[in-house]
Amino acid sequence: MEDLSFYLGVIGNVISVLVFLSPARTFWRILKHKSTENFESLPYICTLLNSSLWTYYGIIRPGEYLVATVNGFGALVEAVFVILFLIYAPSKQIRDRTAVLVGILDVGFLATAILVTRLALQGELRTIALGFICAGLNVVTYASPLSAMKTVVTTKSVEYMPFLLSFFLFLNGGIWALYALLVGDIFLGVPNGAGFVLGAAQLVLYAMYRNGKPSKTAGNALEEGTRQEPLLVSSS
Repeated sequence: MEDLSFYLGVIGNVISVLVFLSPARTFWRILKHKSTENFESLPYICTLLNSSLWTYYGIIRPGEYLVATVNGFGALVEAVFVILFLIYAPSKQIRDRTAVLVGILDVGFLATAILVTRLALQGELRTIALGFICAGLNVVTYASPLSAMKTVVTTKSVEYMPFLLSFFLFLNGGIWALYALLVGDIFLGVPNGAGFVLGAAQLVLYAMYRNGKPSKTAGNALEEGTRQEPLLVSSS
């Protein structure tokens, strides 16, 4: 059973790396244009926080080194993405807003969570408290694509819901949920089980509307709005 959980964890690490690197095309575009244009920084700021907390969780919970390694990689990747948002923000106002969010979430909240769990809690209680925080954040990140699903239903087109991202999130949730079941980790199992279900729902929508074309009115409305990347899921 331990061998099976290890192999599943390795597979989960590979899929998770692909999920973390999925926005690479977006950031190549940012580098070429030297501007973040209308892309939103919040999804990457939140994913950086989530990955950092899961890295800490994997370190303090015995036997969860696979969770720590992949989320450590994810935190590094997301840190690079966030730095690019700070460098290539199209205006000082956007740069300042991004910097404030980074300070509040990726510095302030992260430091508070680590210090409180380290100084005020001990042993299993520390792991449980951090597990609740990580699981709660992961549920939010897995639920974030609901807005993209609403867009698909409204426009009857999958143009704004990339298939590969939905597919990898589906695989990611399934593999890590099964891994959590084998190692008996409810904090990994609940959010990733939810992610598996939501990923499956996205794939069903993709199958239903893959040949659809958005109406001109809906398409124009979306084009005029702010371009927003999907909130990435911490791979744990």
